[in-house]
Amino acid sequence: MTIEDECVGCIVNQSVKVADAIHADVSLKNELYATVEGMSKEFLFSQTPPEIAADIYEKMAHIAQKKDLYDEVKQISTQKARSFVPFLQEKLLTCNDKLLTATKIAVAGNVIDLAAQVEFSLEEELEKVFYTEFAHNDFEAFQQALQSAKSIVVLGDNVGEHIFDYLFIQTLQELYPQLTCSYMVRGKPIINDVTCKEAKEAGFDTLCNLVDSGVNTPGFVYNRATKEAQKLFDEVDVVISKGMGNYECLSPSHRKNICFLLKVKCNVVANSLGKEVGDIICKIV
Repeated sequence: MTIEDECVGCIVNQSVKVADAIHADVSLKNELYATVEGMSKEFLFSQTPPEIAADIYEKMAHIAQKKDLYDEVKQISTQKARSFVPFLQEKLLTCNDKLLTATKIAVAGNVIDLAAQVEFSLEEELEKVFYTEFAHNDFEAFQQALQSAKSIVVLGDNVGEHIFDYLFIQTLQELYPQLTCSYMVRGKPIINDVTCKEAKEAGFDTLCNLVDSGVNTPGFVYNRATKEAQKLFDEVDVVISKGMGNYECLSPSHRKNICFLLKVKCNVVANSLGKEVGDIICKIV
């Protein structure tokens, strides 16, 4: 899906979030905002929001002279997510439907999104997600697809959320031992998205096949991915796409059997799905 008018203001406002994250002084904050606002006048409406964001964040990183603008925030998000692991492990041990519970855990983690129009509390989300129905509910079709699948790839999204993805993949491997599981991450730091650095720190390289997609966008842009990532994306039986950025880049996609798992956090994505901001989604295409 390509950007709309409403996306412009959201993207420009991200300069303010970056300034706060890096503790910028007034001069730097103003420079970041003025630069992004100026770039916004030349946005191409044929591009996806993540493609636009890649150029914006590269420019902001250059101005701030900081390779990873959200490195401090990502560490905090990881620590916060880890604090919930014992609670979530207990949920998985005592639940009646382990796949559904693990899928809800994966979706709950998707609230950790620093580029979202609307932000949600992780604590509040975890309190209610297990009792909340998917607004678009293809869970049964997802379950059926997994039963016959031999290979899957999970497209990672945000740092912190990746800790919940770890539990999700662990559960998939337990329930479907025939599965070859891969976890695909961004090729370089972009917003608070997960890269190989954070994935390795969380142990994904020993849990499953960890793949650097090569993309510099906060979403899987197929044409920017490495040949290895493209081949994996094309050949696995099921793609599990986490979050809005991946949804924006893969709607539409040339392949089938993509399961989108996300929390709706902006009006543009809500309208695309025919749902409301705040809804949780399990959609297979």
